[in-house]
Amino acid sequence: MSRRRGTYLDRILDFHRDRVGSDRRDSSQLLEAAMTVSSPRGFEDRLRLDSVDSLAVISEVKRRSPSKGDLAVDLDPAALAQAYERGGASCLSVLTDGPHFGGSPDDLGRARAATSLPVLRKDFTLAAHDVLDARIMGADCVLLIAAALEDDELAELLDVARQVSLDALVEIHDEAELAVAISAGASLIGVNQRDLTTFEVDHERAVRMGSAMPESVVRVAESGVRNEDDAHSLRAAGYDAILVGETLVRASDPAAMLRSLKVR
Repeated sequence: MSRRRGTYLDRILDFHRDRVGSDRRDSSQLLEAAMTVSSPRGFEDRLRLDSVDSLAVISEVKRRSPSKGDLAVDLDPAALAQAYERGGASCLSVLTDGPHFGGSPDDLGRARAATSLPVLRKDFTLAAHDVLDARIMGADCVLLIAAALEDDELAELLDVARQVSLDALVEIHDEAELAVAISAGASLIGVNQRDLTTFEVDHERAVRMGSAMPESVVRVAESGVRNEDDAHSLRAAGYDAILVGETLVRASDPAAMLRSLKVR
């Protein structure tokens, strides 16, 4: 399945593919480094456990976005991560893309060191080196966007993640991408509610896709979760977890906002 063209995602991917193309680092050395990092915290397992009693929340450390601009550029990753942990977050998501989201590997390291929560590296993972980098910087999970990868690339990167004991959140947008994710062996699947062409959030997309996913996978709804009502509708649609960024980083009390999203 070829990735989509003509979307905002393509402009970001062009930047990251250029970066991948100029990466001359030795793969065997990176793999060796990734294998020596301390054991991951179990991102997928934590979601499976926490979602039994309520909707699990993956809380995001996010400074800005291409569509909304600056959100919280001066945030303290450690302090925000601790607030999320107090609010009952199951896991963290940390943006490490600098040019488009204002993030960095340092943000991930500081957030993870400040809590006991498993952490997703939220970035544009396009090559094996990206997966290995995620493990080396201390991530417990890596994001793989189906729309950004060919079918064989997705399967390959899932395999690399398994080699270094990383979980992988495979992001999809529709039924065709779901079929590819399942075929590749994904067990943790996220539905991005944001349309890749218009930037608009389509809540019906997630509701529709929730019932289409097999019960064996951990189902995550991403983007555009605004309030408790959204959380209830997604839980009713069969989701185990939600990934929330803008709503939490803009909240005056992130911990309290998070607690309101942990619906049963």
